[in-house]
Amino acid sequence: MHADLEERFRAMVAAEHLPLRRFARSLTRDTHRADDLVQSAMEKMYVAWPRTHNVAEAGAYLRTIVIRQAVSESRRPWRREYSAEVLPDAGQVDGVPSAMLRYDLAQALTTLTVKQRAIVVLRYVEDRGVQEVAEMMGIAPGTVKRQSADAVAKLRRVLGEDFADDAPENRPGSPTVTATPGGNR
Repeated sequence: MHADLEERFRAMVAAEHLPLRRFARSLTRDTHRADDLVQSAMEKMYVAWPRTHNVAEAGAYLRTIVIRQAVSESRRPWRREYSAEVLPDAGQVDGVPSAMLRYDLAQALTTLTVKQRAIVVLRYVEDRGVQEVAEMMGIAPGTVKRQSADAVAKLRRVLGEDFADDAPENRPGSPTVTATPGGNR
């Protein structure tokens, strides 16, 4: 039976590692910190695996662990400041407008609290519903709606009202999305 649990854990890790890493990176804006959060979440999941291997969605369980760790770490004073003499490498530029938009959005996301950032990423990047986000974060659906609305309002103040002109649903060939910030889905 132990071999079966081990194999199921490996399959879960193979399926969830990259999406979880992208999620953690969206929360932290720091690749190394994101990797640390993912590694720690996987360790905690491994320890709990004999009890949790029948969880309906392991990805949601892992994201909950990552969110809780990120919130907890954001309260630690040594995680609050970053100093660097040299700016990090900008990476490959795939087009100035889209790169600048991503940079502006990434900078604006850092103005949100970790909890708000988690809600925004889960709702609008991972396209999860209010109820699902509430369950993952262990908060009320109304809190998700309020935090979403506050976060979107803050992002609009930081980015300007016309930043949303290039929203995915407005691009040719994109599916139409009818969700509104803070609305039910």
